[in-house]
Amino acid sequence: MTSASSTPRWLIILAFFNIYVIWGSTYLAVRFGLQGFPPFILSGIRYLTAGILLYLISRARKEEQPDGRSIRINVISGILMLVGGSGMVAWAEQYITSGQAAILIATEPFWFLLLDKKRWSFYFANKSIIAGLLIGFVGIILFFQWQDQTQLATSSSQYAFIASLVVLVSAVFWVIGSLYSKTNAFSASVIANAGIQLFAAGIGCFLLSTFTHEWSTFAIRNVSWQAWSGLLFLIFMGSLAAYLSFVWLITFLPPALVSTHTYVNPVVAVLFGWILANETLSLLQLLALVVILIGILLINLPSYRSIRTTKAK
Repeated sequence: MTSASSTPRWLIILAFFNIYVIWGSTYLAVRFGLQGFPPFILSGIRYLTAGILLYLISRARKEEQPDGRSIRINVISGILMLVGGSGMVAWAEQYITSGQAAILIATEPFWFLLLDKKRWSFYFANKSIIAGLLIGFVGIILFFQWQDQTQLATSSSQYAFIASLVVLVSAVFWVIGSLYSKTNAFSASVIANAGIQLFAAGIGCFLLSTFTHEWSTFAIRNVSWQAWSGLLFLIFMGSLAAYLSFVWLITFLPPALVSTHTYVNPVVAVLFGWILANETLSLLQLLALVVILIGILLINLPSYRSIRTTKAK
């Protein structure tokens, strides 16, 4: 197994850059992609292409391929995380900014606490975790309470609140899929498993695009270069580089350290949306972001203390 001491430092830095900056910028890439692709067609092309590429890579590397049970686990977890999770976020970004979507996705650690029943005895016996959970939900309430009044005047404002709720639900789907895959061990290589998850998600998104009649209004000749650039970024940087960097780092670094991307992603999304797409957030919504991040920090504080204690021995 790879260890931090035997791995070039520049490679670890590059991997953290991918999960910090690349993952954070995918929210804006989705917005660009939506300038020419309907949300589920965009997600379907993204996942199906990335899944096929990963499958070919795993074959070229002659890696172990998953058995029937592992394929089933990967299909279910992939649909939950990538269709119910990221696919729904793409739909929601038709009505809210990429920064707002990223802020709401930052609540995922709270849903892990509530849905990971096996560790409830540990979670709810720790005052720091309980405080973080409560503070985080205060941040969510503040976000919804302090909607930017200028945004409420737009024609799509009637969908903004619904879209925000959809993003919260997508975070729950992502957590359920993650917990399902975590509690059901599967065989084969990381690349092969990820390829099946992405391929299944692509098929799922295409089925949804048919159900929602996206194909009836989609014309590839109307796709702008911004939309193509967004799609290519999502495929190669979001679904390949960043995701595989995360999976690689988690194999030899403490999960609490790798999970720090949860703090950085929404900040990156807000900054990129402001600089590159003229997106705006109210000062009160930015305050809600700070409150949510404080809550996440408190939740992870016991893990950080455990890491420091282990290193000191």
